[in-house]
Amino acid sequence: MRLELHGVSRALGGREVLRGLDLALAPGKIGCLLGPSGCGKTTALRVIAGFEGVDAGRVVGDGAVLSQPGSAVPPERRRIGMVFQDHALFPHLDVLGNVAFGLADRPPAERRARSLETIEAVGLAGLEHRRPHELSGGQQQRVALARALAPNPRMLLLDEPLASLDVELRQRLGAELRAILKRYGTTALLVTHDQQEAFAIADEVGVLREGRLEQWATPYDLYHRPATRFVAEFVGLGAFLGGTLGGGGAIATVLGPVRCLGGRPIAHDDAALQSDGAGIPVDLLLRPDDVVHDDASDLRAEVVRKTFRGADFLYTLRLADGSQVLSLVPSHHDHRIGERIGIRLEVDHVVAFSRPGALAASAAGTVELRPAP
Repeated sequence: MRLELHGVSRALGGREVLRGLDLALAPGKIGCLLGPSGCGKTTALRVIAGFEGVDAGRVVGDGAVLSQPGSAVPPERRRIGMVFQDHALFPHLDVLGNVAFGLADRPPAERRARSLETIEAVGLAGLEHRRPHELSGGQQQRVALARALAPNPRMLLLDEPLASLDVELRQRLGAELRAILKRYGTTALLVTHDQQEAFAIADEVGVLREGRLEQWATPYDLYHRPATRFVAEFVGLGAFLGGTLGGGGAIATVLGPVRCLGGRPIAHDDAALQSDGAGIPVDLLLRPDDVVHDDASDLRAEVVRKTFRGADFLYTLRLADGSQVLSLVPSHHDHRIGERIGIRLEVDHVVAFSRPGALAASAAGTVELRPAP
C-alpha cells in the first residue's frame, strides 16, 4: 500500500494536535514518526487507521481517499492492521486462538493454516497452545505482531511496539521486527520517542514537533543532514560550536576553519546561510565522531566529563574559549578529568544555523545537545 498524507490537520479538545501533515510512504517501506511525548505521533496513527477523522487535508491509500473532512472509509474496510503498545492479547485464548481471532471469516482449515504459518514466521513455532501469561514480554509482542499480520493487511501501524520491553530485548526485537516486516513486504508505520528504535527499524523517519513534520528522511540524513535546528538537537548527540561564516562558505571557529562542500553549509531552514554572504554568526553542529582524539595535534582540549561505554569513552571537552564539544574516543585512551588532550576536526557534513538572538549575547556561543528522551 502507498500511503499519502496531504495537509492533514486534527484538533482534539480545542487543541490542534496535527498541523498540515504531509508525507508519503512507498509500498513495502517501513516509516516511523519520531518525537517527544505530546507531539501528535499516536494521533497520526489513529487518523490513518480511521479511528479519528480529519479537520483538513486527506489521507490517501493506493490512490483512494480514506479520510477527508466530512467523509471517511470505516476502519474495518481499510485493511490496515494495528499493533498496540500493551499488546491487547486475549488472556483466555492461547497463541493460536489469539492469532486466528482476526480470521473468523475464513474456512476453519485455511484459518488454522494461515495462523500457524504466521506464528512460525515470528519465531513462535511450538508455542501455539500457551496462554499469554505463560509467555515473556518479547513473545507476547510477537503474538501481537502475528495477529496483525495474519489477515494480510495492506499496511501495518505500530504504536510504540517495543516500549514495554527492557533495553537489550528492545534492540534485539527491533532487528527481528524489521526482518519480519521485510519478509512479508508489508508497508508499515510505527511511532516512537526512541531514536535508536526508529533508526534500527525504519527506512524513513519523520520528526514531529507540536503536530508539524520537521523533516521526513532516511535515518542517515536525519543525523548528518538535519533540516532544522530542532532536528539537529533532537536526533543524536552533539554540540553547537560558535563560528562566523566566511567567504566561499568556510566557517571560522576556535578550532580553525571548517570548509563546506559546495560552498555552503547544510542549513535548509535558514535562507541567510544559503546565500554567499560572509560575516554571519553561526552555530556549527559537531557530532562526537567529528571531533577526533589526536595526540599529535597542536589543538588541545580539557576533559571535563567522561562516560565509559565499553568500546569507547564519550568525552565532554572544554576548548580554549570555554566552549564545549563531545568526542568518542576508543576506551584504551583512558584520560583523567582535567587532563588536556590533542584533538582535530574531521567534519564530512558541515551543518550550521544562524545564531539565535538568545545565543548571540553568549560569550561562548554554544549549546550542548542532549540525547532524545
